[in-house]
Amino acid sequence: MMSLLFLTMSLILSPTKIKEVVEEFHALKTKESEVVFVEKYTLSSRPSILGYVCAIEMKQAQYNYNPISKIKIFKQTKEKLDSLIQSNPSNVHLRYVRLLLQETLPGILGYDSNIEEDKIFLSKTLDVSGDSDYLDLYIYKNTSL
Repeated sequence: MMSLLFLTMSLILSPTKIKEVVEEFHALKTKESEVVFVEKYTLSSRPSILGYVCAIEMKQAQYNYNPISKIKIFKQTKEKLDSLIQSNPSNVHLRYVRLLLQETLPGILGYDSNIEEDKIFLSKTLDVSGDSDYLDLYIYKNTSL
């Protein structure tokens, strides 16, 4: 508990660079590292970071044996991510996370209605040089773009 408090305070006092969060997100290999990631960033006020937290929370549903709980986690996290995107429609990280999820989650979940919209948005972003150029490699590597 004390370590979580220390971690939270250190995040509040030191700004986290989104590039570091993206790298950390893509380096996650275990359930334990995912739990640490969520605990570390769940109190962030930055929509981009919260989008990556949503992706990991959604992924963690797979560790639950109860199918009803899995669906509940999925729906809650989907609503949270969609709300973040609705409030921040030009956020490239949120669009990337949603596209990544929609292209990789099982089709039976029916979470695929924004694939084309996000692909168009991200394609336009890829054509422009800017602060998020480091994200281009991840977009190409992990999505159908």
